[in-house]
Amino acid sequence: MSAPTENDAIESFERLGLTSYEARVFIALQQLGSGTARDVASVADVPRSQVYSVAESLADRGLLEMQQSSPIRYRPVNLEEARSILRSRFESEQERAFDYVERVREEPGGEEEQEDIWTVRGRARIDDRVVDLCSRAEARIIFGARLPPLVTDEIEQLLENCAADRLEVTAVSAAPEVRSRFERLEGIAVFESPEHRQADDRSGRILIVDDQTILLSVVDEDGSETAIWSANSLFASVLIQLIEANSEARGRAE
Repeated sequence: MSAPTENDAIESFERLGLTSYEARVFIALQQLGSGTARDVASVADVPRSQVYSVAESLADRGLLEMQQSSPIRYRPVNLEEARSILRSRFESEQERAFDYVERVREEPGGEEEQEDIWTVRGRARIDDRVVDLCSRAEARIIFGARLPPLVTDEIEQLLENCAADRLEVTAVSAAPEVRSRFERLEGIAVFESPEHRQADDRSGRILIVDDQTILLSVVDEDGSETAIWSANSLFASVLIQLIEANSEARGRAE
């Protein structure tokens, strides 16, 4: 990782609540140790006429001290004190923001909507959702994937851990590479996808957890993945029943 530049530092200070000029003046004074507005302007990319108001703002924030001399001299607080001030400010703003959001969520008659079906885009985010849903399983997990990259090491390890915890874990795939990966794991039942599914070149993953949660994904031509998932909803219950009924019917026919 390369060392941060001055522009990187300025952008970071801006994210912590300082303006660009405040960040530049603060950095310049750290370089100088102390100095007048002329001194600061000669080091920082800030007009001398702006240094006075910016320095006052930094003083109000507790990030520098002003010596009432002629001309006025400025001295920054040490870095540990500055770090503590900015951290406290960040934590205070964070607390205020989330306190408000929490209050809004709890207020009756608000705009909040309870949706049954959620969409997730992007393979990494879907990986995280699969892991999250599997982590909540209490009795049974069915996981299917058409492509080897859709089975991450983390998903593999989690499914094996669930099986070790005496959950019923089943893996399904048309791809021999995927099945062989699961066959090496302890406690996981592995099955080949039905023939009618093997020609499907759009399916991505399927996950059923405890007959209450379902996730289905598709893979586009460019390799991107999109999933829908639902938990403890009528949609999830009906879709799971349809999938299982279809599988049982084809099993009897074969």
